[in-house]
Amino acid sequence: MSQRKPYPSDVTDEQWALIGPFLDAWRARRVSVAGRHGEQDLREIVNAILYQNRTGCQWAYLPHDLPQKPVTYYYFAAWRDDGTDAAIHDLLRCQAREKAGRREDPSAVAVDTQSIKAANHVPAATTGKDAGKRVPGRKRGLAVDALGLIIAVVITAASVTDNAIGIRLLDKVAEHAPTVTHAWVDAGFKQDFAVHGAVLGIDIEVVKRSDTLPGFVPVKKRWIVEQTLGTLMLHRRLVREYEIRPESSVSRTLWASMATMVRRLTGTSTRTWRIQ
Repeated sequence: MSQRKPYPSDVTDEQWALIGPFLDAWRARRVSVAGRHGEQDLREIVNAILYQNRTGCQWAYLPHDLPQKPVTYYYFAAWRDDGTDAAIHDLLRCQAREKAGRREDPSAVAVDTQSIKAANHVPAATTGKDAGKRVPGRKRGLAVDALGLIIAVVITAASVTDNAIGIRLLDKVAEHAPTVTHAWVDAGFKQDFAVHGAVLGIDIEVVKRSDTLPGFVPVKKRWIVEQTLGTLMLHRRLVREYEIRPESSVSRTLWASMATMVRRLTGTSTRTWRIQ
């Protein structure tokens, strides 16, 4: 990494030791026609992606001492399209689970959705309006394990029902974590979702919110996915839907999750943008 003043979102040496080998192996497999492997500092590319995720800045506003849009977007899109970001994310999740004393593969997930307003340049064909929450934009669906680590992400128009999103999430869970046999959800997920879960061998448990206790009360089992959705909001790029392609939103979510996991694995933290 070039000598410059670090940003709070930069990966540390310890954190890069977790991510770097995978990206070095990725580059080793990609040889140009001229026989070159590329000369860009991949650590700085990751730092640029994490900086933009954390601050929410536009491409043109990336600091001059970080790689600029043409090169950063090239790698961001390449890792998104060939599944490198998802592969690294899943490997980090296995390590984080092992460090917490869990088995690599989860047995249960909590599922929920979050409606996000879209910026005005996001294509209308990929957005809609959440009729219940009256939010125009997209929906982010998550399935997380008991530690709040992401197992599956689905991005759709906000007009898509929780049921439809949940079915897509269950398919991804069954593909990437076939050990899962139980899922906790809220009452927004209906019979079709439960039937699909049964077909996949996943028992669906609806955990209802209590109406008898005053104030905010964390809902048993479901609170963990709500906490994860809230933590994602610390990454300003995810507070509003800016991505043209839903696939880019999935990748942004995975990068935010990776930033959290490498901090867990190395026992470090990132300064919040809130005033102390």
